[in-house]
Amino acid sequence: MAALFEFLPIVLFFVVYKLEGIYVATGVLIVVSLIQLGVSWLREHKIKKMPLIVTILAVVLGGITIAMHDPVFIKWKFSVVEWLFGLVFLSSHFIGKKTLAERAMNSQISLPAPIWARLNLTWSLFFLMLGSVNTWVIYNLTTEQWVDFKFYGVLGATFLFVIGQVIWLGRHIEMNPEKES
Repeated sequence: MAALFEFLPIVLFFVVYKLEGIYVATGVLIVVSLIQLGVSWLREHKIKKMPLIVTILAVVLGGITIAMHDPVFIKWKFSVVEWLFGLVFLSSHFIGKKTLAERAMNSQISLPAPIWARLNLTWSLFFLMLGSVNTWVIYNLTTEQWVDFKFYGVLGATFLFVIGQVIWLGRHIEMNPEKES
């Protein structure tokens, strides 16, 4: 259920865009992002940094999009968010004892240190690539095509990437009896 909640802004943005256009969809994205942040606060009594940054970007770039009546600003939000994710994953190679991937997943699976490092680097490159591809799409395709790319292309690429990662990780998982229980 939590995963569906995470995808709510993009799904609503897509549906509202198809029905009402980019500016109404951008307004919905802003409102839904703020609601998500509020729900997160009510559930956990804290707000994590990345959801806060994503919401701030939605509000600021979405607000500029609506005020200036120029969709390019909301289109850039995705690239900025993906590049931030990529840089956070990449910087975790140099900050702390564990990569971000290991910190996020080591309670579920055990992997040798070099595999954690490769996994983390792969995710970093994936996010950096998505942000870059989005930038190309912004300036080479129509807004309609950009929205379809964001919904179908990005979700599809992410799904395929995750499946590929699961298959690749399956060959490297170390059995740990303490974590199996």
